Amino acid sequence: MPYHQEPSLFGIKHSNRNFASKENWGKNQFNSSFPASLAAFLEHQGLENVYLKLNKSLQIYHSSISTAELYGANPISEDIFYSFESPYVPFQQLVIGNFPRVDLVTLSRNNRLCLKGIEIKLTALPDNSTCDLAEDKFGCELVIRPDTIVYLACSIAIHFRDNLSDLIALIGEGFEAIEDWQEGIHIRSSVFKMREAIDRIILSILDKQEPLVMQPIWKTEGKSPKLSENCLDVFVWSNLAFTQLFLDVARRELIALRTITRQVRTAVWLFKMLYDFSLNGQIDHRRVIDELSYDTKNDKAFAVSGKVTYPYMRSEILTKPRITKQQIKEIILGGGQNLLSPERRFDAIIFNSPEIFEPI
Repeated sequence: MPYHQEPSLFGIKHSNRNFASKENWGKNQFNSSFPASLAAFLEHQGLENVYLKLNKSLQIYHSSISTAELYGANPISEDIFYSFESPYVPFQQLVIGNFPRVDLVTLSRNNRLCLKGIEIKLTALPDNSTCDLAEDKFGCELVIRPDTIVYLACSIAIHFRDNLSDLIALIGEGFEAIEDWQEGIHIRSSVFKMREAIDRIILSILDKQEPLVMQPIWKTEGKSPKLSENCLDVFVWSNLAFTQLFLDVARRELIALRTITRQVRTAVWLFKMLYDFSLNGQIDHRRVIDELSYDTKNDKAFAVSGKVTYPYMRSEILTKPRITKQQIKEIILGGGQNLLSPERRFDAIIFNSPEIFEPI
């Protein structure tokens, strides 16, 4: 009798998702489970993820990180458990209320330890802002949710849990004079000081930076729906490099626009969470996000286009990802592709139906 393999993803043997079930192949699930498997596949191929880190000059540079280090365990071992959309328990004590769920939490099955928490952002290459540029100028849009900023704040705050006085000293004085944190007019003049304080905090824990956001890329031929031959790879942002990404944008926007954009607001959110932590030893993240909206919806923290991310991600790997489209069948196993439920978008259907416009 021939062997029948159930739908599955490479390397993910133990998980809170049953990949034999169609309901676990929806868009929201696939956008985190496939990247987790892709990173495991990279490790299996003897490759490391591109790791964006921060140096002492507050510049982002490229290093590399194995998936085993990223996950805290061998990604294809029997010991690792992939827990998707789960709370990262070690940070629970740092917040008031429940800690937001993280895209992927890895656990050890042997000792029941919580290993790593990773936010996952699967991104298309190129995006709309770079699709008409030369191939070596393609970039990815990055959209970040507010919960990621909570996770970022906790990843920094935990290093000061037993030394709040050190954090207070790094933050500096003058912020107690802010009369109303909810009014943009009271905040704009202090944002530069907030950014300087965040920079001081970052530099003090530079040697403790750790992975925060996994950004897998999937590359198409321009803006067509056709995958490039070399189409998949993984970039990873450290918590401190990721912070510098939106601080850089916030600084430029504050100078040019003199208003509180999403990026500027994100910088304020991060600072306020760390400021509150220095005073109280906990972060009331829901209150910060809900009250400090500055007339902008808080459905997302911020978004940056491919033109913004490109200078940070620019590399041979961005131009020519290392995993080919033929290798996808080694990642999606057992006919799992047949359980996918892609969105039915009218514009996509029109674009892929050129015969409609052919002369009769």
